[in-house]
Amino acid sequence: MTAGRGDRAAPPAPEGHWEVRFADAASAKGRESLAQQARENTYRAWLAMRTTPRPTVESPRHHRLKGGLAHGTHRGQICERWQIEVTGGGRLRYLLDITRATCWITFASTGPPRATDRR
Repeated sequence: MTAGRGDRAAPPAPEGHWEVRFADAASAKGRESLAQQARENTYRAWLAMRTTPRPTVESPRHHRLKGGLAHGTHRGQICERWQIEVTGGGRLRYLLDITRATCWITFASTGPPRATDRR
C-alpha cells in the first residue's frame, strides 16, 4: 500500500527530531518518483527535514522560499515554507509546523514546480 495524506513518511521521530509527513497523496506519489530517480539524495533530504528543517545557514539547495511563497497554511495554521533541491530539477517543498514539530511535505517532484505552483 502506498502512503497518502497524513501518513508518516518514515518511522516515528526519536526525541529531538522532527516528524516528516505528507500533506496530500500527490506529495507522497511525487516523493516515491523522486526516490526512484535519486534514492540517496532523497534520503539526505529526508534526513535534513528530520534533523535540521530550519538550517541556521541556508544554502542554494536548502532554503526558505521568499515573497508570496514564504508561508503556507496547513490545518488552519500558517507555517514557513521551505524547499530542498534534491536533484538538478527535483524538489521537495514542505511547511514547517513548529507547534507539532512536523514537516508537512506539500510538493515533491522530479521536475521543478511551475512558477504558479503555490503548494
